[in-house]
Amino acid sequence: MRRRLDIAIAGCGVAGLSCAALLGRAGHRVLVFDKLDAPQPIGSGLVLQPVGLAVLDEIGIGARMRALGAPLHRLFGRAAPSQRIVLDVRYSALGRDAPNGLAVHRGALFSLLLNAAQEAGAEIVTRREVVGVETGALAFAHGEQVGGFDLVIDALGMRSPLNGRTATPLQFGALWASLDWAGDFDPHTLEQRYERARKMAGVLPIGRLDAHTPMRAAFFWSLKGEAYDAWRAAPLNDWKDEVRGLWPATEPYLVQLRTHDDLVFARYAHRTLASPCALGLAHVGDSWHCASPQLGQGANMALLDALALARALEANADIADALGAYACMRLWHIRLYQAASFLFTPAYQSDSVAIAWLRDWIMAPLSRAPPAPALLAGLVAGAWGAPLRAISAHDLAPAWPKRLVAPS
Repeated sequence: MRRRLDIAIAGCGVAGLSCAALLGRAGHRVLVFDKLDAPQPIGSGLVLQPVGLAVLDEIGIGARMRALGAPLHRLFGRAAPSQRIVLDVRYSALGRDAPNGLAVHRGALFSLLLNAAQEAGAEIVTRREVVGVETGALAFAHGEQVGGFDLVIDALGMRSPLNGRTATPLQFGALWASLDWAGDFDPHTLEQRYERARKMAGVLPIGRLDAHTPMRAAFFWSLKGEAYDAWRAAPLNDWKDEVRGLWPATEPYLVQLRTHDDLVFARYAHRTLASPCALGLAHVGDSWHCASPQLGQGANMALLDALALARALEANADIADALGAYACMRLWHIRLYQAASFLFTPAYQSDSVAIAWLRDWIMAPLSRAPPAPALLAGLVAGAWGAPLRAISAHDLAPAWPKRLVAPS
C-alpha cells in the first residue's frame, strides 16, 4: 500500500461492502454510509459466476459462500405452448473441469460481505442518506456534511444521486420471492418458461441463508412496470392462474404465496456512465453501469469493480492515476456485457412477436451448434472481455481455454 487513505463509501450493498472489505484489509480507514437503521439486503437470489467467486476468494469468504450456495450447472428454458427448448447453456461446454456458477441467497452473500468488511476494520454508519458529493465530502439528507476524505466511492446503485444521470427504467421488471425449495426441479439448474417474450417465469435454486436453514428457491415472474399497480389491485389468485397456465409445475411455489406482499417488484434500467471517475470520486457497480438481469452479471460486475479499484489504489501512489487505472482495467469487460445485455433483453422481456419468433426458431437451434455452446457458456460465466486484468488465468480456472480469460 502506498499510503493510508481516508475513504468514504456511499451505499451498503454488494459493491460497497466488497470495496470496504478489500480496502479495509489493505489498511485504509473506511467509513460506509447507509440510509437504513440497520444494513440489510434487498432482493431474493442471484448467480455468482466464476469471476465473481474469484473475487470472493480474494476477500476470503469464497469457501463459506460455496458452502451455502447451490452449484449451478445449467440455464434451461422452454417456450409455451410448443415446449421448444430455447435456452440451454451448460458450464460444462467450457470443458469437463470448468467451474460452475453458484446460485445464492442474497441475504447470505450480504451477511458474509458485511462480516468481512467489519473484520477488515470498516465502520458502518447508519441512518445517513447520502444526497450529494463535493471533493472529499458527502452531503446528507438532513443537511449535515462530512468531509476530509481522500476518496469517495459511490456504491448507491442505479438510482444514485451522485452520478449526475437518471437511469430510465426498462419496460419490464420482475416479481421476486424467496421460497422453500419444492417440486420436481433440478437443484442445479436455473429453469424458465416463456410465452413469446411478454411472459416469463423462473425458478432458481439459491441454497441456504445460513447453515441452520433449509434450501430455498427464488421464484420470479416478468412484469411491466406500468402493470404493477394493476397487479396489486387484482386478486392474487387471478395471477396465480396465469402462472399455472404457463407452467403448471410451479404449483408448489404458488401455494407458498399468500399475499401480494410475499413478492417484491424489482425495476431495472440500462445505463453506462461515460467515465466511472471524477476528482476524488469513483463509481462502482450499478452506479457506473446498470442493466437488466438477463445475463446474471450484476453482483459479479460489482465484485470485479471493487477488486479492480483496490488493486489500482495499491499500485498507484497518486489517486488520480489509480482511478485512471481502475477505469482502464474494467472498461472493455463492461462495454461487452452492457452491449450483450442490451441485445439479449428483448428476446426474453419485450412485446415483440418477431424477436420471440427469431429466438425460438432461428437463434435457439443455432445456439446448439458448435462453437455456440462454448461461446454462450463463456459469456454467461463472465469470462469474455478481460473481466479484470488483475486476476490471472490461473486464479479464474486453470482448465479454461486461454481465450476465455483475461491476461494477467
